[in-house]
Amino acid sequence: MTGSKKLGKQTYVFSRPLPILSTASVVGRKEGEGPLGEYFDEVITDPLFGEKSWEKAESKMVREAVDIALGKINASYGDLDFMFGGDLLNQLIASNFAARDLPVPFYGLFGACSTFTAALSLAGIALDGDFADKVLVTSSSHYQTAERQFRFPTELGVQRKPTAQWTVTGAGAAIIGSSGSGACLTCATVGRVVDMGITDANDMGSAMAPAATETIKQHFEDTGRTPDYYDVIATGDLGCLGKALAEEMLSELGYDMSKNYTDCGVIIFTPDQDVHAGGSGCGCSATVFAGYFYSSLLNGDYHKLLLVSTGALLSPTSTQQGESIPCIAHAVAIEKV
Repeated sequence: MTGSKKLGKQTYVFSRPLPILSTASVVGRKEGEGPLGEYFDEVITDPLFGEKSWEKAESKMVREAVDIALGKINASYGDLDFMFGGDLLNQLIASNFAARDLPVPFYGLFGACSTFTAALSLAGIALDGDFADKVLVTSSSHYQTAERQFRFPTELGVQRKPTAQWTVTGAGAAIIGSSGSGACLTCATVGRVVDMGITDANDMGSAMAPAATETIKQHFEDTGRTPDYYDVIATGDLGCLGKALAEEMLSELGYDMSKNYTDCGVIIFTPDQDVHAGGSGCGCSATVFAGYFYSSLLNGDYHKLLLVSTGALLSPTSTQQGESIPCIAHAVAIEKV
């Protein structure tokens, strides 16, 4: 195709760097007590956040993150052309109910825990296609809402398996512009669905690792880059087990990830916080990026980041019907220019 921005099979290179103008992160107490606590904009100590249900609390976190991100650049809702956002809940109620209070054209997205980079990719496409000047991206999750929907209400006190991960309570927001400098989106690799037949909803890391491996491999093949092109490569929420598996699979493909590969679900908590295999949820990569990674890019600790959010595309219905877990991962390159 003449003038195509497509590179290789699945990667799209933006014609100009697209600056991330501001970010914001709102998290729960457990996340605030973790090693990245100082990077988050707001830590809520009440899991209900003053609301009558955990679902309403999650929606309120989204609104709060948006307001903080706007305030940092003295912008208003009227400056935003689109909002791309999603969460883990049925019918995206956390995002939909937040969006009803925000006078911004809205696309609700479900990519499970890959939603944040899916939204960043679509924001980049909208901006690079000159369909927008400023785009809002959000993603959220809440430990209590996710446990109630996907596993067991926490009141039951069901013992968690060692392979289980702890859903991050948090919402992340980012505002991306059409031009400028700083930490910028430069390209996106769109993932494809990978299903290795895993059925255990308490072992998401193993289920998602092959999808992360596939997307990272495709990104390298499409761009001709190697792992050392990036200062850091961060998957979304594979946790310690999934991260180790992905690193091993990529090593078998000839990619040495040992020097600069990490996982948001690993670094957001410490082992002594009793999270078993690590963090997960739509809010995991969203808050870690909006807090820690964005700050590190701005202050020069990192210059090139490959963020690869990973998602398990299951539902309570599919689990009850004995289905395996389809998974996906989307990657975005964020570089300081």
